Amino acid sequence: MASIVDRIKRYARSPQGQRARARATAAARDPRNQAKARALLARVKGKSGRRH
Repeated sequence: MASIVDRIKRYARSPQGQRARARATAAARDPRNQAKARALLARVKGKSGRRH
């Protein structure tokens, strides 16, 4: 049985994995998505100190 890492590597090398990677890269370059990611990180960082 192939390990999970081997399965991920095999998927990443496949045409389907290449297309998924291209879509993810294009989405990461979109300024709207970057703003969403920054807002999410700010929310997570802001809440990390309030554990009480």
